[in-house]
Amino acid sequence: MENNVDIESEGGEKLETNGSIFEDRDMIREPLLLKSRVNTTSQIAIVGANVCPIESLDYEIVENDLFKQDWRSRKKVQIFQYVVLKWTLVLLIGIATGLVAFFNNIAVENIAGFKLLLTGNLMLKQNYYQAFAALAGCNVVLATCAGVLCAYVAPAAAGSGIPEVKAYLNGVDAHSILAPSTLFVKIFGSIFGVAAGFVVGKEGPMVHTGACIANLLGQGGSRKYHLTWKWLRYFKNDRDRRDLITCGAAAGVAAAFRAPVGGVLFALEEAASWWRSALLWRTFFTTAVVAVVLKSLIEYCKNEECGLFGDGGLIMFNINNSVPAYNTIDLLAIILLGVIGGIFGSIYNYLVDKVLRTYSIINEKGPAFRVLLVIIISILTSCCAFGIPWLAKCIPCPPNVGEECPTKGRTGSYKSFQCPAGHYNDLASLLLTTNDDAIRNLFSSLNTNEFRLTSLLLFFVAMYFLGIITYGIAIPSGLFIPVILAGASYGRLVGRLLSPIANLDVGLFALLGAASFLGGTMRMTVSLCVILLELTNNLLMLPLMMLVLLISKTVADCFNKGVYDQIVIMKGLPFLEAHAEPYMRHLVAGDVVSGPLITFSGVEKVENVVHSLRMTSHNGFPVIDEPPLTDAPELCGLVLRSHLLVLLSGKLFTKHRRLSGAETLKRYHAFDFAKAGSGKGLKLEDLEISPEEMEMYVDLHPITNTSPYTVVETMSLAKAAVAFRELGLRHLCVVPKTPGRPPIVGILTRHDFMPEHILGLYPHIDPHK
Repeated sequence: MENNVDIESEGGEKLETNGSIFEDRDMIREPLLLKSRVNTTSQIAIVGANVCPIESLDYEIVENDLFKQDWRSRKKVQIFQYVVLKWTLVLLIGIATGLVAFFNNIAVENIAGFKLLLTGNLMLKQNYYQAFAALAGCNVVLATCAGVLCAYVAPAAAGSGIPEVKAYLNGVDAHSILAPSTLFVKIFGSIFGVAAGFVVGKEGPMVHTGACIANLLGQGGSRKYHLTWKWLRYFKNDRDRRDLITCGAAAGVAAAFRAPVGGVLFALEEAASWWRSALLWRTFFTTAVVAVVLKSLIEYCKNEECGLFGDGGLIMFNINNSVPAYNTIDLLAIILLGVIGGIFGSIYNYLVDKVLRTYSIINEKGPAFRVLLVIIISILTSCCAFGIPWLAKCIPCPPNVGEECPTKGRTGSYKSFQCPAGHYNDLASLLLTTNDDAIRNLFSSLNTNEFRLTSLLLFFVAMYFLGIITYGIAIPSGLFIPVILAGASYGRLVGRLLSPIANLDVGLFALLGAASFLGGTMRMTVSLCVILLELTNNLLMLPLMMLVLLISKTVADCFNKGVYDQIVIMKGLPFLEAHAEPYMRHLVAGDVVSGPLITFSGVEKVENVVHSLRMTSHNGFPVIDEPPLTDAPELCGLVLRSHLLVLLSGKLFTKHRRLSGAETLKRYHAFDFAKAGSGKGLKLEDLEISPEEMEMYVDLHPITNTSPYTVVETMSLAKAAVAFRELGLRHLCVVPKTPGRPPIVGILTRHDFMPEHILGLYPHIDPHK
């Protein structure tokens, strides 16, 4: 990866420069998440625990002579091959993501099941100290494995990965976020982290995993790991990879929640910045494949072939036996839940923000400190899981219960803990179990008084704050499960309080509480609604679910942004919103571009090209045709840095300034200029050009994009920003309003639309007006 980014130089010249050539190298080391950091806008971002340069992606189709020649010469069989390959890749993404999700589930269930069985057996023998040592010891070992993988192998695998995938699909490429090493650590780190008892989920990491699988397949494998497929040359461009990664993100949600339709809607609502009907078909096909794969494998495991893996079906939390019949009291309670979820969700996001800023200081000290932080949080989580149940009183087993009480195995709603025969500890039933089983217990409607009010309150406080302090440490960690656990606990608490006068049972209140908290933190509506309905198989809850999500999102939006949007900002990723900021309407495109520009002639001297590439790190250069080729200077188009490097490496030079495009078209094919995967493209340092060759000329016309997107310099900056995002551009040429001037005024890039850059140029502007 070239690691190119846009900055404003001190002289006012607009340069796209490499993060490694800053004069003040301390600026890169400075933590991004601190309020006092130097404003670097889009130059560097934090990925995992590392501060690294970032660059934009080329989603625009480069329509140069080589592309046109390739398109004209492409036969029907080649077009058919391209279509078949794309659908084949989508199929492979669905199969691979489904297999990884199933492997993830089996591994977590068996590892965590062994740990919980060991702890439970020691508790039955009243060996309490040994039970705690076994629980904490297993948790620390698993947590250390996850932390070491994240800290030393792939720091980009830490966290949920959804903000990074969201930024990539917006056009931001950051180092290693979709690398094979990140995929490896994401899979195994997530298994170890969830099995270690952390208050995290595997759903967010599954989105990142699906995107990594799609990227690995789409770029033709990995040269670094000697896994390459040359026949995937059709997909050597950012646009096709973007589509595949969108399918991968949808597949990740479908695999994590077993919600295929929810996966499609998640990709549409939250992940993707660009959408079209063809992409809808492909994501739908991908998630359908995931559902079929999971269904088949789950059926296989019903024969007890998968160890401690449960015998559940495709529906994770089936509460279909509860028929919602609600009255006015219930509707008022649901409105209250929506308000509570919005308030708690906004506070949750605020505290996550503060914790991440604090952890960034620790992460800077090195990988050993990151692993140490993981171990400390693991010990704290183990102390809470084992210590809090001692605060609960033993409850007599309910009569005529449909399952064994107290539970002696790994799963069940009635954990004995320290209680005598015929009694159970309700807090232990929630804390000393897997997160999925805890959610099932909270959603259960079989026994209204199964959990005491104080137990639900204690569990809510524990999940709320453990979820906050756990997110941000060096393990793959999702936010969905912690939020569902906390929301379900206060939802069930409200249901218990209103049980004498409400028609809805406590399990449905728990579901609505989880929905309210999810809406308050994630700020999604449609996709969350469908995901929760697919999770619980209760379509009759649709009106109530819609109501509570709309209320919680509306309330929370009054205070701050969604948690993923906040993390994107904190990481320094230059994300372009769908709407322009109000103050942009007071500026025009010409106000934020700066010059002088570095331009090339249609037939340029080799020395000038090499010098410009060496002195700057622009990724795009305007090409201007001048007399005698034309009557007056005119904009021919835009040429990319990567294409110039390929052309220079071929050394198809001429001694005199003349057109030689026909020779270039004979020697090169469009695939020769395709983007290499994982930043393995040609670098300027790889070129060996002699002094004699420096004095020669090269024709840039065959590789020049002759139809770049342009805007007039007087266009509103707000309109230019919306066009830039909607078209998926990296460069937007600004042309003059009046004749008789140079044919191009400047180039707008992603950096020019960042609030930090605009408000830095015009500090007197009120950003809220």
